[in-house]
Amino acid sequence: MTSENLIEISGLNFSYGTRAILKGIDMTMQRGKVIAIMGGSGSGKTTLLRLIGGVIEPTSGYVKFAGQVVHELERDALFKLRRKMGMLFQFGALFTDLSVFDNVAFQMREHTNLPESMIRDLVLMKLHAVGLRGAHHLMPNQLSGGMARRVALARSIALDPMLIMYDEPFTGLDPISLSVIGNLIRRLTDALGMTSIVVTHDVQESLKIVDYVYFIADGVIAAEGTPHEVRKSVAPFVHQFVHGEEDGPVPFHYPAQSYQKDLNLENTRA
Repeated sequence: MTSENLIEISGLNFSYGTRAILKGIDMTMQRGKVIAIMGGSGSGKTTLLRLIGGVIEPTSGYVKFAGQVVHELERDALFKLRRKMGMLFQFGALFTDLSVFDNVAFQMREHTNLPESMIRDLVLMKLHAVGLRGAHHLMPNQLSGGMARRVALARSIALDPMLIMYDEPFTGLDPISLSVIGNLIRRLTDALGMTSIVVTHDVQESLKIVDYVYFIADGVIAAEGTPHEVRKSVAPFVHQFVHGEEDGPVPFHYPAQSYQKDLNLENTRA
């Protein structure tokens, strides 16, 4: 693995029982880049994030983060490694009983011995970076969906991680908030020199901010490329996904016997 690659994924397989989710995934993710993981629902995108974070172990293959094979680490070493990672969940997942300030301060208080005066300055700095320094005293139930997502983003960068993983960061946002979050992901990645992995269905917004895209279908990498390559692709799966077409390799109908047979069966029962 070169020094430019923060993450190397090789021959990664994962199954729930006999149900294969990921089948021989190979990826590399460079430092300072925004990488999008796209694919249909149930294709294994969030499972991939869980494997990177060491929440689950692969059936075979490995995820290597900053030179360490994640699933081989002992408990303490894994927890130490996770402090270099941030996570933004789909709907923010803020602590509802803590203020905006205390949500962002939580990790600093939990994992560092910094004095409270320094924590205050750092929290306000993180909130300023997402445009919400003036909202530090508010409670989560006083925030809009877009504001909650921005607070969660400030919390995810609290410990200056090397990697942030975003699980559907654009879901449920209005067009303005969606654009704000997208631009923040890009700006913070560039400013902090970290790597960002964005799992998303929002193709058009993602292609504005990412450096590289992986498409997962049926547990394998169906396609990959830069945003320019993805937009110009004539590969049926990519074209269908990017343009939101009903007809293509991803079927509208769940597999079933012929419609005529079902009708005849129903008529026979009647």
